[in-house]
Amino acid sequence: MAEKTVNTFPPESQLMIWLRRFGLKKLRWSLRRLHVPVPADALVLEVGAGGNPYPRANVLLDGIEDPNERIEVDLVRDRPLVLGFIERLPFRDKAFDFVIASHVLEHTADPDAFLGELMRVAKAGYIETPDAFFERINPFTYHRLEVTNDGDRLRIYKKASWKPEAELVELYERKAKDREFLRFVSAHPDPYYMRFYWRDRIGYDVVNAEVDASWPAPAESGNIRPSGLRAALRGTFLKTMRLLFSQNRRNAAIDVVSLLRCPTCGAGELRREEQSLRCASCAAAYDVRDGVPHLFPQS
Repeated sequence: MAEKTVNTFPPESQLMIWLRRFGLKKLRWSLRRLHVPVPADALVLEVGAGGNPYPRANVLLDGIEDPNERIEVDLVRDRPLVLGFIERLPFRDKAFDFVIASHVLEHTADPDAFLGELMRVAKAGYIETPDAFFERINPFTYHRLEVTNDGDRLRIYKKASWKPEAELVELYERKAKDREFLRFVSAHPDPYYMRFYWRDRIGYDVVNAEVDASWPAPAESGNIRPSGLRAALRGTFLKTMRLLFSQNRRNAAIDVVSLLRCPTCGAGELRREEQSLRCASCAAAYDVRDGVPHLFPQS
C-alpha cells in the first residue's frame, strides 16, 4: 500500500475563498500567486522562477538564461538568484522551509531526480502544472510530462514525444479549441491545472517509468510572447506586485553562499574567490557573473 502523505496547507487564502463565493473566479485564480501559507520568517526558494517569480520567494533558481521556454524574456534579479539544474540543486540539505515549483515540473525528463531534490533541500512546498488531461489535448512542445494528482499523491506520465496523442489533439483543435473555449478556460481554470501542497515528503507515482522523455524539443518550441501596450502594462503590474509583496529588505541581506553546496560532488562547502566559488572538497570552480553564481555540475 502506498504511504499516505499529510498536507496541512490551506489551498486558498480567505480572500480567495470570498472571491470564489462571489463568482470572481479569474481574480481569485490570479491571487494564488500571493498565497504562500508559511510564517513570515520562513525561508522560501522558488525553482524555475524565470521572469515572474512569486513575490514571497526569498531565493530564486533558474536553469537557463536563454528565455526560449519562458513568456517573460528576462530573468528577475531583484533578490538572490542562482543558476543551476533542479535535478542537481546546488543547495544544502533542508536549507529552506518551503520550495515553490510552479509550471516547471512538466519540463523535466527525470521526475524522480526533480522531486527528490525538492524534498532534499526543503521541508515542504507547492507544485503547480497544467493538469494531465489538458496537457494531453493541448500539449506544449517543450513539456515532457503530464501531471495530475490523486488525493495526496501526484500521478505522472512521461511523454514519449511532445504530442503523444496526435489524433486527439487534432480533434480538439478542429472542434473545441476556439476563442470561446479559451475564454472559458481563462474564467474557470481549476479543472485545467494541478495544484499540490506537500510536507516532509512528496507522494507520487510515475505510471510509465520505462518511457524515455529526453527527446529533443522541436525547433519551433519557443513561446509566442505578448508585445505592445498590453504586455508593457502587464510587466509594470507584475513589477509593482513584487515591490509591494516581496520581503525586499530581508532578501537583500541573505548570504546565499551560506545556503549552497557543490552540485558536482554534492558534499563540499563553496568558498568565495574573486570572481568564482570553489568547492572545498572536489575543488570544482564556478563562475559568478554580475553577482549570480552559475552552479552547473561539472560531471
